[in-house]
Formats: sequence, C-alpha cells, structure tokens
Amino acid sequence: MKPGQVAGVLMIVGGALVVVVGLIILAALMAAGGLYVAGFAVGVVFLVIIALPLAGAGIFLWIKAGQEGKDEENAAKQRKILEMVATRGELRISDAAIELKASRDQIQSWVYNLVGLGLFSGYINWDDGMLYSAQAAQLKGLETCKKCGGKVSLAGKGVIKCQYCGTDYFV
Repeated sequence: MKPGQVAGVLMIVGGALVVVVGLIILAALMAAGGLYVAGFAVGVVFLVIIALPLAGAGIFLWIKAGQEGKDEENAAKQRKILEMVATRGELRISDAAIELKASRDQIQSWVYNLVGLGLFSGYINWDDGMLYSAQAAQLKGLETCKKCGGKVSLAGKGVIKCQYCGTDYFV
C-alpha cells in the first residue's frame, strides 16, 4: 500500500473512531441523566461535523494515491519501452506487449506519449509491428520513406507518416 493510501485509511479510521467514541460518551451521559435528547442530538451533529471532513479527506487521499500508483506504473512501462528499443535497435510490438503485459493499443498510446514528451525519436511500422530506434537528426530532413521509398508528410506533432505503407516516423 502506498503512503498516501495508508494516510487515507488512517484518516477514515480516525473519523470513524471519533464518531464511535463520541456516541459512547453521549450515550453514557444520557444514561446517567446528565443529558437530554436534544443535547444528544446536538452532540451527534457536532460529531458528524468533525468526522465527515476527516473521513472525506481520507477517501480523497486513498483514491489519489491509487491513481498516482497507476501513473507510476505506466511511466515505468514507458521507460521499459525506451530501454528495450535503445538496447535492441528495433523492437517487435508483440514482444513489448508480452514483456509489459499490455495490449497493442496501450503500446501505441505509450509510444505516442513518449514522442509528445520528446523522449523518443525513431520510426514504427504498425502493419509490420516493428519499432525502430533512430537519431532525430537522421529523421529531420526525411522526405521519402526508408521502408518503401514513398513520400512522407507531417502527420502531427513530431510525427511524419508515409502515405503509402503507413510507417510513422517520430522526430
């Protein structure tokens, strides 16, 4: 469990304890005759006013820590893609999917995210299922596809696409 999740659980438990202990004290006072029903009701309202924000903050921390954990996991997988393609020079998307226990669509999304962040330059042919590492300087002036010789054009931020074979080049 992440530290944020632990803090969230502790805050939720703290809010519940405030309510339970407060109710026990109020019930004891009422049984001893030192508290009327109206006083008991006011006490319950005050307990709720104290406990709800505490429990709400705990729930928020628990959910937020869980989301951050997923983001960290995705970042680790994106780093792994970068390492695999850098060490091998080329990487089969199917191999990356198996190693990372991810779908082809997730791999594609992570690669485009890495391109958008400026962390990956290279090219990929989605039809062949291959990701290639290349120096950005080699791809900057690219006018024809390295695979088929067809004309390439700008397809988005940092992406050049071959109009014939569908190869994507990331610069």
